[in-house]
Amino acid sequence: MLSLLNAFLEFIGNLGLFALRAVRRAFLPPFECRMIWQQIGEIGWRSLPLVVSSGFAVGLVLTLHTRSTLVRFGAESMIPTVQSLSFFNEIGPLVAGLLVAGRVGAGIGAELAGMRVNEEIDAVEVLSVDSFKLLVIPQIVACILALPILTVFIDVAGINGGFLAERSVSQISLHLYLNRAFSLVGWATFIPPTLKTAIFGFIIALVSSWFGYTAVDGSVGVGRAATNSVVASSLLIIMTDVILVKAIFFLFPDTAI
Repeated sequence: MLSLLNAFLEFIGNLGLFALRAVRRAFLPPFECRMIWQQIGEIGWRSLPLVVSSGFAVGLVLTLHTRSTLVRFGAESMIPTVQSLSFFNEIGPLVAGLLVAGRVGAGIGAELAGMRVNEEIDAVEVLSVDSFKLLVIPQIVACILALPILTVFIDVAGINGGFLAERSVSQISLHLYLNRAFSLVGWATFIPPTLKTAIFGFIIALVSSWFGYTAVDGSVGVGRAATNSVVASSLLIIMTDVILVKAIFFLFPDTAI
């Protein structure tokens, strides 16, 4: 038990130092704009089909489940409102974060770990190039920028999935569905939960980069880095989400409707 606690504290300490290094170096030139743009395309554009299809499916299933419950209480007209509030406040941001952690986190961890065990990072440093600035910072910045955009897409996909499910049962029009869906949605309901995913992006890229950048043990270390990146970033996203939800409810009471 004591050894597990020591290992956990060591992990938190090393990750914290890695995070401080990343924040400090992110604001120092040179700025790898080309690499950042390339990573935004890799993280955002290539994750879009997975995010949109998952959001659509979750929205469809959520409406089917909530409908059976709300109909019992004569609250059928509240189905679009429940759908939108659920997605904008929590489901969209959290699902987007976990999906990206699974797809992108493993990729970042495996890519950097492969470069480390093949001594490619050492070769870059021999050429007097800052490997940390070149390989780690673009990943972090790209994840921070891409996650809120992907969250918007998963929210839209979820609303469309909910409309399709409701339309198949009640023949509700799109205009009426959207009016009910956004009747209680304000900027405070949409913006803070969406922007919190930037923190999720920071966590995903930071944890994955740390596991990859510090990988050892050859090909075994590559697989371990990929697995640990997904597991650790997913757990940290869930724990961070609990804190951020309470913080958002405190700062923006309107989101607690």
